[in-house]
Amino acid sequence: MKKVMTLTLVSLLAVPMMAATPTARPEEVGFSAERLQRVHDLVQRHIDARSFSGAVTLIARNGRVAHFEAQGLMDIDSKKPMQKDGIFRIMSMTKPVVGVALMMMIEEGKVRLTDPISKFIPSFKDLQVGVALPAAPGGGRGAAAPAAGGPAPAPAPSFYTVPAEREITVRDLLTHTSGLMSGTVSNASGRALAAGPTEKLADYIPRLGKTALEFQPGTRWAYSAQAGFDVLARIVELTSGLPFDQFAKQRIFDPLGMKDTTFQPQESNPRIVTLYQRTPEGQLRKQANPAFVNGVYFSGGGGLMSTPEDYLQFALMLVNGGQLNGKRLLAPRTVEMMGTVAAPDTLPGRAKGEGYGLSMRVVNDPMARNTFLSEGSFGWSGAYGTHFWVDRKEKMVAIVMTQTSNREFLGDFENLVMQALVGSTSAGTN
Repeated sequence: MKKVMTLTLVSLLAVPMMAATPTARPEEVGFSAERLQRVHDLVQRHIDARSFSGAVTLIARNGRVAHFEAQGLMDIDSKKPMQKDGIFRIMSMTKPVVGVALMMMIEEGKVRLTDPISKFIPSFKDLQVGVALPAAPGGGRGAAAPAAGGPAPAPAPSFYTVPAEREITVRDLLTHTSGLMSGTVSNASGRALAAGPTEKLADYIPRLGKTALEFQPGTRWAYSAQAGFDVLARIVELTSGLPFDQFAKQRIFDPLGMKDTTFQPQESNPRIVTLYQRTPEGQLRKQANPAFVNGVYFSGGGGLMSTPEDYLQFALMLVNGGQLNGKRLLAPRTVEMMGTVAAPDTLPGRAKGEGYGLSMRVVNDPMARNTFLSEGSFGWSGAYGTHFWVDRKEKMVAIVMTQTSNREFLGDFENLVMQALVGSTSAGTN
């Protein structure tokens, strides 16, 4: 008997324990089980069309999970079925985590939204803005004609710089209105400064102060895919005294029970979901991790790996106004600010009906966005097919994770989740 009990204990320890999120029948929290079947059917159509190998979908309301399903394959070659606790590269869904970390520093009085970045990183003091040169006759950019019989001149630079009219601020970075590494000119300027394989945020981020901005700060919206939130992660390091991975673990992941969320690559972990790229021929081809997912460089722009259940804990904390299971990370007012439009949809570069808050998109006009989402819903996506949003009016969270980009699918997923919502927030509550 003792041997049997020992074997049972070992078996339990070998199985990763899921976070204890309560579950409910869909009707108990205002969803139609019949209509939620349409979410399953949507995912299956895309699997059949080889849009992605598999997916996990998760929907919760009133703090209870109404739908949690794994479909398809984690890995095509081995035909391994998708698991609910699969580990995904969530890429830019890292940004809201950085947003929460930065707001913690603001709550502690160590950072202000209006602070110039140079307050923390002096190399950002005297920024320049790149101005693209007009195309020269014949399609070149600013190249002079060769002298008769002489050698061809060296190509002229494709842009020149002018001084920035003001410094970029913490708010600019949180809202993608800084111009830092967010377009053709600024990306070209920063290409030669890329982080090396052993460099940390502390090594690389100061060099970004030498890049040319894409536009004058605050004048438009353009996505800074990595650099902007990498800088914010570095500011958290400087103001908290901790490397960003340790800060995130101690202040966010551990309190929320996010045990599988990490900056460490996990290719040897059997729960890692294979990353695929869809070829023009409609096939799925394996991809390697991006170079910055290396366990050394803690990219705030997209370095985290996580599971749907883990990320649910983070999203539920936002739904609940900054706390979950007795652990408070932020004040309710702080979460409200994060989900308030800071960069309006009238700003050049923003899509109609969708403003931008402090680290996340915010739906400000569902009809203009052509979406079923509620006004005030906020969330973000990852480049490899992960997506979430928080609806505080409906007390709801929805998450989908795949490992192949497919923007059309994400919009359809949003609408099919919302069409299955048929009851009020009081449905099934005591």
